[in-house]
Amino acid sequence: METFVLIPGAWHGAWAFEGVIPLLERAGHAVHALTLTGLRPDDDETTVATATLDTHADDVLALLDREHLTGVTLVGHSYGGMVIAAAADRAGGRVSRLVHLDAYVPSDGDSCWSSTTEAYRQAFAAGAAGTGYAVRPPDRPGRDQRRRPHPIASLLQAVRLTGAVGRVPRREFVYCSGWEGTPFTGLRARLAADPDWRVHDLPTAHDAMREAPGAVADLLLGS
Repeated sequence: METFVLIPGAWHGAWAFEGVIPLLERAGHAVHALTLTGLRPDDDETTVATATLDTHADDVLALLDREHLTGVTLVGHSYGGMVIAAAADRAGGRVSRLVHLDAYVPSDGDSCWSSTTEAYRQAFAAGAAGTGYAVRPPDRPGRDQRRRPHPIASLLQAVRLTGAVGRVPRREFVYCSGWEGTPFTGLRARLAADPDWRVHDLPTAHDAMREAPGAVADLLLGS
């Protein structure tokens, strides 16, 4: 049995994986999906304003502690790639596999802000103009209406990595090729040339777990 911990991207909560979770559970695995601090419906303004990348990494570590989890597969979508890297670096060997699902793969000192494209930086800034501390969800047709404003501090904070994340035995990157404006094309090429990484391709839009939950589950299950 494998233990999966699923981390959503910006603006999303645990519900983003609702199509994938039952497929993993049906295959006999334990699954934990997190809604990160500042994205929960009952979080107040102070909680949202003060949530950082460190806060979100601590959310993951708290789950590992609370549930006494080891040998964990961390799956991070989009911004969640920053979170799983930070958490795995601090997890003391309790993470055995990282899956960056169309997600950022940071080096020490990187932030989501520094790792993305100028178009996304402009969108983050414009989205935070109303409050100064949270980026409103992009207003695009067909997007899930459950999305919530995302703490901008978590997008701006640079990750601090000791190198322990590089000792996670299995590291994988999933490239979703079916959408325009992806910031991950260069990252895919770099990781494909790195023997320490396994790269997968899915012909889906960015939210692959919503568009093709079966394909995502199959990939996570190794089929």
